[in-house]
Amino acid sequence: MEKILTVTIPSYNVEKYLKQTLDSFLAEEILEEIEVLIVDDGSKDSTAAIGKEYERKYPGTFRVISKENGGHGSTINRGIQEAKGRYFKVVDGDDWVNTADFIKLVKALKTCTAEYVVTNYYEVNDKTGEKTPREYKELGKKKIWKFEEAASVTQIGMHPLVIKTEILKKNQIRLDEHCFYVDVEYILYPVPYVNTVEFLDLYVYMYRLAVTTQSVSIQGYQKHIDNHITVILHLTEFFNQYAKTGTLEKVEYIGKRIAQMVGDQITIFVSFPETDISIKKKFIDFDRKLKELSPEIYRRSGEESGSLRLFRKTGFRGYKWIVKMCRKRNHIGEE
Repeated sequence: MEKILTVTIPSYNVEKYLKQTLDSFLAEEILEEIEVLIVDDGSKDSTAAIGKEYERKYPGTFRVISKENGGHGSTINRGIQEAKGRYFKVVDGDDWVNTADFIKLVKALKTCTAEYVVTNYYEVNDKTGEKTPREYKELGKKKIWKFEEAASVTQIGMHPLVIKTEILKKNQIRLDEHCFYVDVEYILYPVPYVNTVEFLDLYVYMYRLAVTTQSVSIQGYQKHIDNHITVILHLTEFFNQYAKTGTLEKVEYIGKRIAQMVGDQITIFVSFPETDISIKKKFIDFDRKLKELSPEIYRRSGEESGSLRLFRKTGFRGYKWIVKMCRKRNHIGEE
């Protein structure tokens, strides 16, 4: 039977969560129509062994792919390479799906033709279990959108996204390896090849809001600051190439998202103490590289971040004062 959907599970030391993740796909009515690729990224715990249990019980659905550690992007790259489903989705090994709506998603994908399929999702507090809906109400006005129309009313994140596998394979979409923060690459690199977006009013992805060890916590951002910079610069190179031939709406969409990522980078810089000279130097070097690489992204990022405009206006001479102001405004360092 043709596989409708490939779900890739990037997995690194997720033995604590993986059973919950895999159990959420166990719906008999769709098991033959999906494949779940557990891409073990060199885990040192029992992640692979847990995956093998499901592979033995459900050999037509679950498959463990063990590889040397290469980071989140490498697991998605491998998933794309191995995928047999018509559509492709990423569910991280410490997250899971809402089974009832996942069933509806798979059934709906049988007749979908859009390159992007978007659903709502939940953020789930790991301590309290409280669920916060993240919705795409703007897309609820109709079912099928031209990408340019959808891009004018919302920004599509990674967790709501299902992508036609052919787009990823045919255009050799590959993410940075040995690197965090590649989710924006996954969202943006296929955009040049996307014509239509279909919205399904379902709540599929369950995103675990966990502790400060997550890469998206401020501590995680500080630890992996160079990864974040690398992804921004690679995305900027991608923008430069696409801007030569791309549609105005898509160029605008991609540029705005990269500029927002630059804004996030400024927040990371100012999260360090204002006395940290090495971070100040890294900040100045980053801004110089950005200007050299793409005056357009440099301009857009200044429009996006008032703090960045202030740093530039003062030539970074008011660095300590501006950092203190930003930290206070963002409540950074407060107990």
